[in-house]
Parts: sequence; structure tokens; C-alpha cells
Amino acid sequence: MPLIKVSFLVITFLSAATFSKANPGFHFGWNGHGGNRDISFGLSPQFYQFSCPQTNDIVMSVLEKAISKDMRVAASLLRLHFHDCFVQGCDASILLDNSAKILSEKNSKPNKNSIRGLEVIDEIKSKLEEACPQTVSCADIVALAARGSTVLSGGPNWELPLGRRDSKTASLNGSNNHIPPPNATIEKLITFFKRQGLDEVDLVALSGAHTIGVARCATFKQRLYNQNGNNQPDQNLEKSFFFDLKNVCPKSGADNRISPLDFGSPSMFDNTYFKLILRGKGLLNSDEVLLTGSVKETQELVKKYAQDESLFFEQFAMSMTKMGNLRPLTGFNGEVRKNCRRVN
Repeated sequence: MPLIKVSFLVITFLSAATFSKANPGFHFGWNGHGGNRDISFGLSPQFYQFSCPQTNDIVMSVLEKAISKDMRVAASLLRLHFHDCFVQGCDASILLDNSAKILSEKNSKPNKNSIRGLEVIDEIKSKLEEACPQTVSCADIVALAARGSTVLSGGPNWELPLGRRDSKTASLNGSNNHIPPPNATIEKLITFFKRQGLDEVDLVALSGAHTIGVARCATFKQRLYNQNGNNQPDQNLEKSFFFDLKNVCPKSGADNRISPLDFGSPSMFDNTYFKLILRGKGLLNSDEVLLTGSVKETQELVKKYAQDESLFFEQFAMSMTKMGNLRPLTGFNGEVRKNCRRVN
């Protein structure tokens, strides 16, 4: 009898391993209830351990070259992940081009003329398809690229759950309505985040991604010339900063001119963003209201993160993990696209 049991376990193990390779959407694991084995559709940092162990090395190799050529790429890839997850979960829907059945999210108000980093995702996907055909999803590539961009900019690293699958749909309407606008009040920001199951701590920590990257004049022009509909600037803007921004962003035209979100260290992932907010030098209204809005919790968090970079890094990593777990497609849901720009 013991021999039969052993043989059965070996057959079960081999079947599981074979099934996992044939169906990369599955993960066989332990369910934590007395050690009984089950099929889990959850995400796991070890998801590609056997099917494509070189996944992160390939991602980082492409990122290093891309960021060395253009430092803005890092912030663009972080933003891409954010704008993907907030629409219909972290499913790479943002990468889909227009087609007969797809209205691309790239044409939404938050994304049009501003979404970047798509060619980097294409290159990563191409190299992964060469190494491990139709194994690593575009949704996981976006998540890995966001983490890698953070690390290469001097920010924190974190254990990233993997195993997302790619959507077969996109939502232009969702992209227009679920991504927080740059002129949002603190109350609206909290509402946008709570829709996603994210709280005030996540809001402030994830806003800290603005420690790298730039913003277009169109996103902060209102603060300079007509903040409250009275043709007056935002009184919370520090005066010298206000005049510097006016030189970059005139009252009419020049909407695509750019200004760093964190002019103190625009390509370094650090806590300078929060220090600038305390000095009235947050670029976007959505940055400044974290402090000047009427919510004590966000005010206190801005002060804490300005004082303690390690605290910010720790929470940023946790909030990125939380955001990255929003409504993932797993198992037989969705697909693993061969080309990130179109469904199979």
C-alpha cells in the first residue's frame, strides 16, 4: 500500500508539472489549509520559475538600454502601469491598438498625445517571445517594467506577484472616467482611488511616483491663470516657482511644453517630491492638494514621507503591489498575446 501511494504522488506531481507547462495561466500550489494541494489561479512571484526563468533579466536588460537613452522612459512606464490598472484591472488593455472590435484606450483624454514607453514594451515582448514563446503576458511585462524602472531610477525593489493574463477588450470610456485628472481636488482623488480599493495611504504613496517624470503645460496651466474661475493663479504656488512656470507655460498655446514634476531631482526616485510640496512647489493641483486639501491623513503622510525616505519607499512598494493585484485575469480568462498591440 505505501508503494502505491508513492507511485500515485509521483504521477500527480508529473501531471501537475506537465499541465503547468502546457497551461501557463495555471499555478499549482499549496492552499495553506492543512497542506492539501489545489489548483490556484492567484498570482505568484515564482510564476515563470520553470516556464521562463530569464523573464526579469530580459526585462531589465531592455530597460537599462532604453533608460540610458531617454531618462523619461522610467516615469512613462510607471505611468503606463497606473493607467492600465485603473481602467479594467492590470490586464494590458492600454496596449491594444484600434481595430474593428477595439476602441483603443490610447485615444482617451488622459492618454492621447501623452502615453509613452510603448516601443519599450514591444521590444521586451519581442525578446521574451524569442526566449519563451507565448508564455509571458503583456500585463506582467507592464508590471515588471514599472518595477524595473523604479529600481533603475534609484527607488525601492519589491517581490512582484506574476501570472496576469491579457485582456481581449479595452475600455475607452473607462479610461476617460476612471483615471484621476491632474486638476482633481483631494476629495475627488480619494473617490477615484477608493473605487479601486485603494485608500488614502495608497493615494499619497503612489502619488510619490511623480518624483520622476514630467508633465505637459496643459495639465497645470489652470493653476497659473485661472485656478478658481476668477482669472487668478493658485495662491498655494510659491511665487518664484509660479514665475518660472509662467515662462514655460504661457496663457495661450504651448500646451505640449513640459516641466519636471520634481525639478529638484527629476530623474532620481527619492522623496524630494514631498519636500517640494511642503514648499508650495508641487507642479500639479493633484500634487499640491495632498497637503493643502482638508484631509488630515494625507497632510500628515506628505510630511512623514518628506522626512523619512525609507518610510516612503516601504509604503510605495506595498501600494504598488496592491495596485498591481487589481482584478487580474488568471486561469482560462483572457490570453497571453503574441503581440501586445492586438488580440491573438
